[in-house]
Amino acid sequence: MWSFFSRDPSKDFNYEIVEQVAGLQEKSVWTLHKGKKKGTSEDVSVFMYDIKSGSETQLDIAKAAVKRLKTLRHPSVLTYLDSLESDKVLYLASESVEPLAYHLESLTMEGAQKDLYIAWGIFQITRALSFLNNDGNLKHNNVNIWSIYVNTAGEWKLGGVEYVAGAQENLSNVIKITPSLEIYDPPEKNDPTKQRQITKCSTDMWGLGCLIWEVFNGPLYQQSSLKSLDKIPKQLCPLYCELVGANPGSRPNPADIITRCRKLGGYFKNDLVDTLLFLEEIQIKDKNEKNRFFSNLTPHLDNFPDNVCKHKILPQLITAFEYGDAGSAVLAPMFKLGRLLDEIDYQKKIVPCVVKLFASSDRATRSRLLMQLEHFISHLQSGTVNDQIFPQIAHGFMDTNPTIREQTVKSVIHLAPKLNYNNLNVEVLRHFARLQAKDDQGGIRTNTTVCLGKIAQHLHPQIRQKVLISAFIRAMRDPFPPARNAGILALAATQQYYLLTEVSTRILPALCQLTMDTEKTVRDSVFRTIKGFLGKLEKVSEDPSLRESMEADVNTATPSLSNAAATWAGWAVTAVTAKFYRSQSDTVKSMNPITSRMLSKPASLEQPSSSSLSTTTSSVTSMTSLEHEDGSRGNDSVSDYDYDNWGDDNWGDMETGGQMGSSSGSGGGGATSDPISPPSGSAPVRTTDGWDNEEWGSLEEEPEGETELTSPSEPWSPPSEYIPTDDTKHQTASYNWGDSNRKPQNTWEDTEFEPLEDNQTSSSAKFEEARKKREERKLMRQKEMEARRASKPTGATGPMKLGSRKM
Repeated sequence: MWSFFSRDPSKDFNYEIVEQVAGLQEKSVWTLHKGKKKGTSEDVSVFMYDIKSGSETQLDIAKAAVKRLKTLRHPSVLTYLDSLESDKVLYLASESVEPLAYHLESLTMEGAQKDLYIAWGIFQITRALSFLNNDGNLKHNNVNIWSIYVNTAGEWKLGGVEYVAGAQENLSNVIKITPSLEIYDPPEKNDPTKQRQITKCSTDMWGLGCLIWEVFNGPLYQQSSLKSLDKIPKQLCPLYCELVGANPGSRPNPADIITRCRKLGGYFKNDLVDTLLFLEEIQIKDKNEKNRFFSNLTPHLDNFPDNVCKHKILPQLITAFEYGDAGSAVLAPMFKLGRLLDEIDYQKKIVPCVVKLFASSDRATRSRLLMQLEHFISHLQSGTVNDQIFPQIAHGFMDTNPTIREQTVKSVIHLAPKLNYNNLNVEVLRHFARLQAKDDQGGIRTNTTVCLGKIAQHLHPQIRQKVLISAFIRAMRDPFPPARNAGILALAATQQYYLLTEVSTRILPALCQLTMDTEKTVRDSVFRTIKGFLGKLEKVSEDPSLRESMEADVNTATPSLSNAAATWAGWAVTAVTAKFYRSQSDTVKSMNPITSRMLSKPASLEQPSSSSLSTTTSSVTSMTSLEHEDGSRGNDSVSDYDYDNWGDDNWGDMETGGQMGSSSGSGGGGATSDPISPPSGSAPVRTTDGWDNEEWGSLEEEPEGETELTSPSEPWSPPSEYIPTDDTKHQTASYNWGDSNRKPQNTWEDTEFEPLEDNQTSSSAKFEEARKKREERKLMRQKEMEARRASKPTGATGPMKLGSRKM
């Protein structure tokens, strides 16, 4: 029983004291220790006063400090948490801080970033003194570098409240028991003639002047050093001279200092101070002000200190998103700062916001999310992606807005490594099939082909073998030249996934049909691709033992990209599409290069309304690309393609192929790094087959004439969930996907493959005869057209209907 009354009450203190922070003993009655809160291990600071080794006067000062700090609540004043007094020791727990003197010594910031940070710190202390002098009618009497502390968020906090007194109290009554602090006493303290000139803030303003000098020069050891202005910014020198003036009555009020320095050109008028003050007052800002602020915030974050961004700005952004009406504008800065968090904090703070955002029906929010996907996809777990995020993203494939559809297609590159079998090999490919065959935007059809080539490595081998050739051949029949080019280059870049029998019976015949394409870039690409495939077949013909290594990756889930057959297609890897195709109008055949560089995302994206769905074809397609246009493009035709690398790590050995790519005449620059190249990974291996074959369409049914493109102003109605009917099943079965020996549309008999030297004359005659027939048919059509025009009655025929053709 007696042991209960005699036990140490300090054991009941809710905070565990760890190591001591050296250097504060000579400047304060307290010793500073690092600490942790019991139960949560939250970092705190513990100020400790040893009662037995101190005097009664020191104990009274320490008790007064505890009482005063408990009642002072301000953002720039040290935050009180708890206190405990026993017979041996007095504890004061506060937020985790370190003395400003040691913080400045370890500061790694340089240049403009350091200037912004110090201005924010001095502003905070000035604001705290204004609170004490004007609102609290108090004097601090101890302002110097040793009474200022800095927390983990980089905020400067006013502490050292041992000598706080009423504003009317005589300065001579304040006796500092620590001799080293007497150097900070103002000159009027020992000059009776100036006692009447003392104001409620003159003493603290002298201390503020000493603090400013110490911030730029280090701790003050003699008052005469205050005359040195060499290291103090010129912008701050006039104010500093007023603060350390000999006449106490001429020292400004802290509120006046804030007003003066917050004006344009003032020391406190900078991006960091403006940003942090806005965030502190964000609850009283209207929606337009918030949107404008968040939209302009991202570029400034690089100049802000990391600790301020991580612990001060980011929590405010998350709070503004969760509890305010900040909208989608907050996403860009939030994701940029999210990279400063460790994985545990990211999962706790950012991921819930991401999941919540993907459920939004606002187009602007969805667009911004898809644009920022590469910045946070690596932090998302596969289960979260498949169960909560992908179902929401999939709605974008059927959106009526072309921008959302295309951004959704591009997002699959980042999602593919984390998608499960069903989502990747069934759902994604089902949407890709419909977009590639039926979408009215040529840019979207092109980028669907591009994306399919980039995610080929993640597809299941059986699905990959069945889908890729049909999909790329389908793209090669597209009326849009860049789509045809994308199909050719995708075949070359994914050549390691095809059986040699398929190369000879399906791929080469389809490629040969494009050797007479109207576009030079398409012809260049197809000739080089044909040469590559023929070289591959020739090597196997000379050495059949190479066939196994050539087809090594066909049935592997994680293909090895080091086989010899991969190198010849390196030019396609560098050419096809690290940058997606910059969508332009399918109907416009040429464009001024200056105008094309000025394409930008229209404002209608920010305000998704009915009007945003009825833009012209040119404006709709111009906003589908998120990449900057390559300034070295020499051809302004609509068939121009942004040639760049596909991401060398995904497509195989590039050592020999890169040289071929550099000499390519297909209109691109050299291989550059790709900011949106797909992350490494592999899709789960499954043996079942879930591909809906019919949705790619029959290649033989595609007419060679120009197809009618649906006007983008007409709202597109998403089809219902795909359910194969009996007719569909019949078409799918008749298409014969798996038979690699099926003859192509133009049946070539073995006897037709004769030496070119023997049949050169006969071949030339056949080509000449075919050319004459084409010319004759063209002349006949022209005569028919002229006859029809002549047969029409003259005079007004009335306005033509929109979309009708004049015959």
